[in-house]
Amino acid sequence: MADDVDEQLRLERDGRVATLTFNRPETRNAMTFPMYERLHDLCDEVDKDPDVRVLVLTGAGDKAFVSGTDIRQFLDFKTREDALAYEARIGRVLRRIYDMTKPTIAAVQGDAVGGGLFMSLACDLRLAAGHARFGAPVARTLGNAPAPFSVSLFAATVGPIRAREIMLTARLVGAAEAKTLGLVDHVYPGAELATKARELAGQLAELAPLTLAAVKEATRRMLAPVALRDAEDIVLSCYLSEDFKEGARAFLEKRKPNWQGR
Repeated sequence: MADDVDEQLRLERDGRVATLTFNRPETRNAMTFPMYERLHDLCDEVDKDPDVRVLVLTGAGDKAFVSGTDIRQFLDFKTREDALAYEARIGRVLRRIYDMTKPTIAAVQGDAVGGGLFMSLACDLRLAAGHARFGAPVARTLGNAPAPFSVSLFAATVGPIRAREIMLTARLVGAAEAKTLGLVDHVYPGAELATKARELAGQLAELAPLTLAAVKEATRRMLAPVALRDAEDIVLSCYLSEDFKEGARAFLEKRKPNWQGR
């Protein structure tokens, strides 16, 4: 098991392409709080590196891109500050990926669920293995609330009605449906995904960087007016509930939660 955060998040450079690998395959690449902070810093580092033109995000192994936050991080949540600080941390990291001036590619080999889904949505392009799945099934697993920025990313990608349906039903979307919905750009056999991601990154690295940055910024400005804001009450309604505590315990105990609606 990789215990050091530099091992859990591996950054490699190959010419003008940087690849960041989430490297906790034994936990389906679940994220710890230190990993989130390191991810933010690595994105900052890559964005400032004049020798790098493209960033690829991917997960170690073939089971998951990222399976969300390590649930053990939630056991000590007791106050509104705990909940809001967590959501602020996630929002800060997602925005750092989303605000990259350089093109970003999510190469999704396996499941991208919860925070993993939203990290992939913060990227510009998504490539998926045929067995990949996408979703935010927190209504079934934890009973928490997706962060406002996360919901905005999802709605901007597939539309608010479809995003709502996927989250309300807590279902996972297979790669073929994800392609139909516009959730991913291309689907490849798992054995070809890494090669295809490198090829696409290489193509982007040859294009005019200022043009690509301008396209990204124009898209951000277009979507900014419809981003969800002022949603602290929504977040706290779930994170301070007994159901959320039950969801975290049930997940770790590998049993079905007993939801009470309070």
